[in-house]
Amino acid sequence: MNNKTLRVALVQDRDHGDTEANLANIELRVAEAAAAGAKLVLLQELHNGAYFCQHESTHEFDRAEPIPGPSTERLGALARRHGVVLVSSLFERRAAGLYHNTAVVFEADGSIAGKYRKMHIPDDPGFYEKFYFTPGDLGFEPIDTSVGRLGVLVCWDQWYPEAARLMALAGAELLLYPTAIGWDPDDGQDEKDRQRGAWVLSHRGHAVANGLPVLSCNRIGHEPSPLGASGIQFWGTSHVLGPQGEFIAEAGTETAEVLLADVDLARSEQVRRIWPFLRDRRIDAYADLLKRYRD
Repeated sequence: MNNKTLRVALVQDRDHGDTEANLANIELRVAEAAAAGAKLVLLQELHNGAYFCQHESTHEFDRAEPIPGPSTERLGALARRHGVVLVSSLFERRAAGLYHNTAVVFEADGSIAGKYRKMHIPDDPGFYEKFYFTPGDLGFEPIDTSVGRLGVLVCWDQWYPEAARLMALAGAELLLYPTAIGWDPDDGQDEKDRQRGAWVLSHRGHAVANGLPVLSCNRIGHEPSPLGASGIQFWGTSHVLGPQGEFIAEAGTETAEVLLADVDLARSEQVRRIWPFLRDRRIDAYADLLKRYRD
């Protein structure tokens, strides 16, 4: 591998029942990734426990913790032990009654390189996140690390081309999506296939439009709904894409795995030379993008 090639690892897994079990499993998987040569490890969204946003309950706020806090101490030590840049996803308690869905990036020495608070917050059946999370206020700012400038976005953010574009315009070298997404088990197979296909297609579009690699790490497994509904079957399919939207690596829909891939960071320069989308943007004609809708 040349010095522009970065070995990355995505830890795709299920909920193991509680924070201790999940963090213990993460420690094993990060050790496995580091032993395989990974220098950047991406975890799935809200990896410390179940995806609790299937219902609205004030008791779920007990899961939240400050940043820095117990989980960042443990994850920082993990990054330092293995010499990896680690991208995590935590339920942040900023103050009483003020909470965020926050990605924390750890440098290979265990220090916090930066954090990103999820900007787009969904409110859909089974995904009642607006009850729990205040929209982020840190903007779309990449985080500088020893392996590159990381454009970290979280789950629902991954559907918005504006988010990926703003990260690219700020110099991000990779786009990373910690994710928790799946389908309703009661849906027909055709609908399930359309949803998962659209999800992957949106990421491929972000890679192409910005000439950047994309890393998306999703969870797996069925998690029942506390409301008695069918719950969510998380569809896995974690993947690493190149700057032309090509698949470098892809995980399965049901298996826990550490997905490894070698990403050539030099290719973005070459791709952008033949597809100079940033050059040809008509920034003088985009003012209406600041409107909710053009009535």
